[in-house]
Amino acid sequence: MSSNRPPAPRGEPERPRVDPNLEVREHRRGQRPGDSYVRIVRPFEEEFEHEGGRLVATERTMHGRTGWSSTMLGLRTFLIGRPISSEEEHSERLTKVKALAIFSSDNISSSAYGPEEILRVLSFAGAGALLLTLPIAALIIGMLMIVMLSYRQTIKAYPLGASSYLVASDNLGDRAGVTAAASLLIGYVVTVAVSVSAGVAALTSIEPALFDFRVVLGVALVGILALGNLRGIRESGSIFMAPTYLYIVLLLGIMGYALFRLASGSLPDYVSPPEWALEDGSSALGLFLILRAFSQGAVALTGVEAISDGVPAFQAPEWRNARTTLTWATIIFGVLFLGIAYLVTTLGIIPDPSEEQTVLSLLIRHVVGDGWLLVLAQVATALILVLAANTSFADFPRLSSFLARDGFMPRQFGFRGERLAFTTGILALSAMAVVLMITFGGSVAGLIPLYTLGVFVAFTLSQTGMLVRWWRRRELGWRRGLLINGLGAATTAVVAVVVGSSNFFQGSWMVIVLVPALMALLLGIRSHYRAMATQLKVDARADDDTVPDPIVIVPIARLDPPARRALAFARHISPDATGVHITNDPDSAAALRKDWEELGGPMELVVVESPYRALIGPLLRYMNALQAQAPDRPIVVVLSEIVPRHWWENLLHNQTSLRLKLRLFGRKNTIVADVPYHLHDE
Repeated sequence: MSSNRPPAPRGEPERPRVDPNLEVREHRRGQRPGDSYVRIVRPFEEEFEHEGGRLVATERTMHGRTGWSSTMLGLRTFLIGRPISSEEEHSERLTKVKALAIFSSDNISSSAYGPEEILRVLSFAGAGALLLTLPIAALIIGMLMIVMLSYRQTIKAYPLGASSYLVASDNLGDRAGVTAAASLLIGYVVTVAVSVSAGVAALTSIEPALFDFRVVLGVALVGILALGNLRGIRESGSIFMAPTYLYIVLLLGIMGYALFRLASGSLPDYVSPPEWALEDGSSALGLFLILRAFSQGAVALTGVEAISDGVPAFQAPEWRNARTTLTWATIIFGVLFLGIAYLVTTLGIIPDPSEEQTVLSLLIRHVVGDGWLLVLAQVATALILVLAANTSFADFPRLSSFLARDGFMPRQFGFRGERLAFTTGILALSAMAVVLMITFGGSVAGLIPLYTLGVFVAFTLSQTGMLVRWWRRRELGWRRGLLINGLGAATTAVVAVVVGSSNFFQGSWMVIVLVPALMALLLGIRSHYRAMATQLKVDARADDDTVPDPIVIVPIARLDPPARRALAFARHISPDATGVHITNDPDSAAALRKDWEELGGPMELVVVESPYRALIGPLLRYMNALQAQAPDRPIVVVLSEIVPRHWWENLLHNQTSLRLKLRLFGRKNTIVADVPYHLHDE
C-alpha cells in the first residue's frame, strides 16, 4: 500500500507515520516467496470505534485516568451514575405517570400550604373572616380550570415546547419573550425556596426541636435535589414518583375519613389553644385584605407552566401526553385544595402564629390522632413539598437552555452533561435558591409574596401570545381558541395585578425590580454574542495569506531542561526567536549569558534588568516596544512550565507562568504557547 506523504528532506531521518484514523499498518510476508500484504490493525478499538469513516469515542475514553483524578471520577460516577450516550436520549423520555410526579408536584403540593396562607391573611380580621377561606379557594380553583384549558391549547399549538418564553417570543417579539423568561426564572428560584421551606416546616411540625435548624435542613435538601437531578430525567422521575403518589393517596384517604366522620357526627370541632385566639381582628375586613388572601392562595396556579415547559421530555406523542397529564394534575389538585379548605373552615382550625405547626398537620392530628398515620402523612407531605422543588429543577435548566440557544444566556447553560442533564442550570438554580432561603430564614410566609407575581406575568404574556397567533393564522378552531386563551389572558392579568398591588410592601416590589434587571442582563448577553458574531464574520473575509510572520520570544529564568525545550519549540516556529531574561541580579544575568554561549545556540538573548524586582510589568513593556516596530505582526510568547507529579506540589511553586498567562490572554495581538515539562518519579 503506497502513501501520498512526501519524502523526508535529504539528511533527515524518516519519521514514523502517524495515522489520524488511529490505524496501524503492519507489513506481512506470505507463505510463498515474494508474497506480501499489509494488515490494518486498530489497537485503540476499545477507546474509539470506527463507524462509516468516522471515529466514535467510547465510554472508556472517560475512565482512562489514574490517581486522584480516577478516584474523583469514581466518586462522581457513584453519585450521579455512568455517562449516558446521546443515542440513549429516547429512553430518558417520561411516561405520563412519571411526568405527573416530576412536573406537577409543585402544583399538587401547594395544596398543603395554600389554604393555610389564605387563613393567615384572613386571621388579621378576626375569627369570623376565616369563613371566607372556602369561597376564595373555590374562586382559585375556578381560575385554575381556565388557565388549564388555556394551556391545553398552547401545548397543542407548540408540541416541541410550550414555554411562555417560546410562545411570547414567537408572537409578541423578543422583548416580550425575554420578559416572560426573566419572570419565570425568578419564579423557579422562589419555587425551590418556598417548596423546600414548606417541606422543612412539615418536618418541624412532627419534631419542633428541629425548628431552629430549618435553614440548615433546607440547604441540605436542596443539595440532595440537585444531586438527584444531575442523575438525569428518568432517574429523577423514578426517585420522586413514590412520595408524590403516597401524598395523594394518604391525603385523599384522610379527607374521605374526615368527611365520613363529619357526616356521622363523630368528628368534634377543633379547639385551638387559648393563646391563638382571634376574637378581635387587628385589621378590618376589606377588599384589600380579601385580595391579599386571594393572592396568597393563588400559588396554586403556579405549577401549570411546568408541564408546558417540559413537553419535549414526554414520550411520543408528546403534546397529547402532556395535555392529559396537565388535566389530571389539575383535577387532583382541585380535589385536595378544596377538600382541605372545606375541612379547616368547617372544623374551625386556625393557623399557628409561630409557624411551628402547619394547618395541615393540625387537621390530620385532629382527624386521626397522634399515631403512626400522622407521622406517615407528615413525612409524605414533607417529601412532596421538598420534591415540589423538582418542578423548578426540571424547568429552570430547560428554559435556560432555550435562552442559551438564542444567545440570551451563557452558552454553557445549553450544554448537557454526562447524564443528559443541563448541569450548569441545575447548579445555578441550587445556588440561588440557597441564598434566598438563607436571606429569608426559611420562612414560608416571608417567601410567598415573592412567589406568584413573576409566574403570572409569564402566564399573561403566553396567553396574549396565543391570542395573537390565533388572530394572525386563523387556523382550524381559531374562534374557540380566541375565547379560551382570551379568558386565560384576562384571568392571569387580573391575578398579576392583584398579587403585585396587594403584596407590594410584603415583597412583590423585589420581583418588580428584579425582572427588569434580569431582562437587561439577558439582552446585554445577546448583544455581546451578536457583536462577537459580527466581528468573526468580518474577520473571516480576511485573506489568511496576508497574516505576517510572528515575533517569537521565550521568557526564561534559567537555562534548565524546561527552558531549553521551550527554546527548541520556539526555533521551530521562527528562526528569529529571541530569549528574554528579566532579572534584578546582574551576577545571575552574567552567568546566564555565559551558559547561553554554550547551550543557547544561534538564538539571541536579551537581558532586561529590573531594579524594582518586577517581572510581568517590564516584560509587557518590552513586548509593547517590540510591537511598536512592527504593529501588524503578532507576538508569540513561548512559556516553559514545570508540571509536578502531584496536584498539591503546585503549592510549592510560585506559578509565575500561570500568572503571566492570565495577563497575556487579555493582551491584543498576542499568542501564548505553553511548553509543559512533566516531572517523573525517581
